[in-house]
Order: sequence, then C-alpha cells, then structure tokens
Amino acid sequence: MEGVSMKGKYENELSLIGNDENEKTPEGSDSNVIQQKNSYYWDTKGNEFLKAIVLPYYGAFISEENYQLFGDISEKKLLEIGCGNGQSMQYHAERNASELWALDISERQIEKAARHLVSIGVSAKLICSPMEEECGIPEDYFDYVYSIYAIGWTIDLEGTFCRIASYLKKDGVFIFSWSHPIHRCVTDDNGRFFFQKSYFDETWYPVAVEGELLLADRKLSCYVNALAKAGFVVEQMIEQPDDDIMHSSDNNSDKIKRAKMLPLTFVIKARKL
Repeated sequence: MEGVSMKGKYENELSLIGNDENEKTPEGSDSNVIQQKNSYYWDTKGNEFLKAIVLPYYGAFISEENYQLFGDISEKKLLEIGCGNGQSMQYHAERNASELWALDISERQIEKAARHLVSIGVSAKLICSPMEEECGIPEDYFDYVYSIYAIGWTIDLEGTFCRIASYLKKDGVFIFSWSHPIHRCVTDDNGRFFFQKSYFDETWYPVAVEGELLLADRKLSCYVNALAKAGFVVEQMIEQPDDDIMHSSDNNSDKIKRAKMLPLTFVIKARKL
C-alpha cells in the first residue's frame, strides 16, 4: 500500500466531510457543547495526557495477539472509528488488508495519522467527522469496522452503532474496546477498594486532564442492548487481562494490583446479522 488518499480543503492532504446533525445525550446534556469541547481537546492537547492505545493492544493488558479476534484479514476492507495517530491501521496494513479507511473527530489527529501512514508507504482514506454523523462512508462495504478506545466518546451510542452496521456487509464484524465501567466507579486507598460513584450513573462529567474534556460512563448492558438494536449479535466479550502481559509487567505497580482485582478494559466482537 502506498500513499494516503484524501480530499477537501487540504487538497490531497486531508478529507473534511460531515454535517451539523444534533442529537440528545444522557441527562439532556447539550450534544454540541460536548462535541465541541472534546474535538477542541484532541485538536489542541492531543495525546499529551491520554496516551494513544493502538493495536495489537486493546487497552490495559488485553492484546489481539492473544485473543485473535480479527483472524486473517488479508484482502479485507477495514474501517477504523477514531483512528488517532494511525498506528492501528499500520498494524492491519502489515497483515495485508486490501483497503483501509478511518475517521476521527479531530483534524489534528487526522493530520497526524496521514503523516505517519505516508511515511511508511501505507494507503488509507481518512475522514474528519464525528462518528455520529453521515460523512460519505460507503454502506454495505466493509468486512470489519473496529474502534480501539474511541467508541465511548460518542454522544449517541445507539445511533453510532446503527451507522456502523450500515457500513458493514452482511456477516461483517464490529470489534471495539473501551474502559470498563467498573474501573471508573472504583477507587483505592492503601490497597482497599471503594466505590466512588454509582455504576448506574451515566451523566457526563469533566475528565481530570489539562484542558476541557467530557466523558460519560455507560453500563455494559447499554453497549449490548445498543448492539442488538443495531442488528448485531455479540460473539465474544473479553474483560480478563492477558496472563502473559501481566506476568511480564511490574508486579508491584498500582495498575497491576488494580487489574488483579477488577477489569480495566472490555472488548466486544459482534457480527452484523
């Protein structure tokens, strides 16, 4: 694969496609405000605090190399939701995917991905757009849609899953990872764990980072039910850390201690009916 295929105001450098659809968020939050603040954060701060998570890793201590959710992707068409720096696309290019597409809400992240892919001779079609909106992505076209630690930023989970279903061929696969909701509910104090918020609380709140960034923690049932409404069947869900990664890490780190007590990440593989 060679080059990056893009259109729009950057000529052959970037594709900016999208519209201004408005959708309601939990507890009546203003979807425009949430999108604008989060988009601005990724455009200005990027990954300065929230480090990029890319394949083969799905999140804390869970890897594609262990679970093999994608299997053989040679000659397959893939779309990434929330591409960030483009390294997950590189992972699939090295495994002979036939087409790579991606979208991201951040113009800066799209530019970063474009530079990275061009530098390694990988071709991809990149689109700057919120995942909730119609943005010119073909329907019934992809074998796989995937998202590595990005799907949880959506302001409309059911709508986003329906869009993703429309992009996939029949029997196409959707794979995504996100922070486990229990992880965000629990805090620790000298090795003892306490609930700091209700598991059922899905209100949007500011994340403790430099700059403004908003997040909502959804129950696992919200993801499963939204998948079902969009016409997916769940084939696999993973929340258990990889033993080999755990054993190779610092056994005394706070993150390892936490991972031994509760799930930090979950991954779902679903198929379009």
